[in-house]
Parts: sequence; structure tokens; C-alpha cells
Amino acid sequence: LYNLDNVAEAIDTISDGDGIAIGRRRITVSTAGVAPKIVELGERTNAMLAISLHATNDDLRNEIVPINRKYNLKELFEAIRAYPGLGNSRRVTFEYVMLKGVNDSLAEARDLVRLLRGVPAKINLIPFNPWPGSPYECSDWDTIEEFAEVLNQAGYASPIRTPRGRDILAACGQLRSESVKKSAAEKRREALEAAAE
Repeated sequence: LYNLDNVAEAIDTISDGDGIAIGRRRITVSTAGVAPKIVELGERTNAMLAISLHATNDDLRNEIVPINRKYNLKELFEAIRAYPGLGNSRRVTFEYVMLKGVNDSLAEARDLVRLLRGVPAKINLIPFNPWPGSPYECSDWDTIEEFAEVLNQAGYASPIRTPRGRDILAACGQLRSESVKKSAAEKRREALEAAAE
């Protein structure tokens, strides 16, 4: 949302009747949580809102969603609750990547329900797509289903995304890991090790 002027202009173009003519309620803008721009986004675009949440407390969210250090959960949820036009037909979508032993306990599911209280919401539960060297693992499928059940019982739709492309490291979050180039220092170190052999 730091480039809101460009986002708003793009949405105007996409939704224009003389252009692609996609209805604004069919356009969703996703953010990790640039809280000061969220209400302005709604006022200027009337787009649907999606939040990359992934944690229910600031300590964990600071670690896995670093922008939280600048705009914490309190600020984020104040902005979300003020988003124009929220209601049963205009829910906020929350993205929640399931990380084994990190954010997937039933206690965290209950914390999520409390955090979302009063916010018309849908929670997409996303099985984590691992990559070589990743510090995280995907939650077990049973754990994800139990987590979803807590949310469903509280009245929140919580579909579980079906992972696709994992086997070829092409799923969400995996493409960068294969494209990261070796630094000059890594190349020098490897050359020195090879020469020493």
C-alpha cells in the first residue's frame, strides 16, 4: 500500500466500463499490514481487503511478518475495523500460513477467533510450502483441520487451500528459493574449498 496512488489508478482502469469492467467487489487488494493506508484504500477504491496475518500476537508476528514491528496488531485491527463498507457481504479475507509447532495450536485458533471478534471475516488456511533450508515445516493435515474446525464453530469460513506445485518447488513462496543467486563471497569460498582439495 506504499504505492496506493498506482494501486488506485490500476483499480480505476480495471473496473472502468470501457475497459476490462471487473466489478470492484471482485477486486481484492492484499497487504501485510500498512495500517495507515488501509482506510484510504477502501475510500479510494472500494476494493475487497485481504490481510496476510499468520500470527495472533505481536511477538510471533514481528518474527514472521516484519512489518508488524512498524504497525502492530492493535493498529492493524483499528484500521481493519474502520475499513469502509464492511459487513456480511463484504468480509475481510485473512491469510494464515500453517507453520508446524509455530502458529498452529488450538489455543492459537481460539486466540484468532478472539482477535477477529466483530470483524466480518473469512480465514484462508494455507499449508506452508517448504523450500530447501527453510526454518519452518508445514503443519500436519489433521492439525490444520482441527484448527479450521475451531474457526468454523465460531462462525468463520476457513477453507484450507490445496497445495499445488510443491513437488517442483513452484508453489507459493517457493520460487524465490530456487532463484536466489550465490553471493560473490559464497562463490569465492567454494572456489577456495575446491582449490584446497
